[in-house]
Amino acid sequence: MWHHERIRQKLTQVDICGHFTTGKMPVPRPAVSEAIKVQEMEFRELQIRVKRYQEEGKRIFTTCSFQSHSLVLLHMLSRIDRDIPVAFINTGYHFPETIEFRDWILDLFGMTNLIDVRSEMSKSLQRGKNGRLLFATDPDYCCYLNKTEPLDNILRSYDIWINGVRADQSEARKAMQVEQQAPNNSKRFHPMLDWTSKKIFAYRKEHNLPSHPLEEKGYFSIGCEPCTRRVDAEMSEREVRWFGLNKSECGLHTELIK
Repeated sequence: MWHHERIRQKLTQVDICGHFTTGKMPVPRPAVSEAIKVQEMEFRELQIRVKRYQEEGKRIFTTCSFQSHSLVLLHMLSRIDRDIPVAFINTGYHFPETIEFRDWILDLFGMTNLIDVRSEMSKSLQRGKNGRLLFATDPDYCCYLNKTEPLDNILRSYDIWINGVRADQSEARKAMQVEQQAPNNSKRFHPMLDWTSKKIFAYRKEHNLPSHPLEEKGYFSIGCEPCTRRVDAEMSEREVRWFGLNKSECGLHTELIK
């Protein structure tokens, strides 16, 4: 199981703040920086919001792509309530490493309520007129069938969708609000909207969160295998997805929002 066992040996204990720790004796921690204090304040705000939703009887769930940056929100939610349902949009085109990493992370965080979201249309039917699979001929429709439509159906069963979009990821996301209406009388909650990649890195470092294994091979924005490429120095994080197709969003954050 690639390097999971090596990491598992290191991440053997979790302290009261959700830090993965090593060794049998507690290691003295350095003075808490201002950045970490701000992170903990934002965590408390998230905790208060989630508890309020629950007290109001709202049905909540979160989505996670299991990329390294997405683990921050999932880790914070695991510190609040490990029973929160976690929806993974299983397009059928993910790297095998992503599926294995997903299962390992959920076990590590103690979150067992996984919703495996899939299209109702089989891959054999997802072909264009020339017989080629849709990801090669019509990626927008492919994303609709395998991501947007299945999650739209999930929204019918929930009131609050907690997701980790950030304003610094794209122009479309920059225009979002912390809480917005979504289809089927549901709402989207974006607690990470004002987080930056620097803050994400700091939280991951503070809590010793592992990285997606494909980062070692040069992948930093990881989606479906046919539509993901290694990053080049001149490219932004989102440009490595659907490279050369004038496409930067799959539809989850442009169509499932009001």
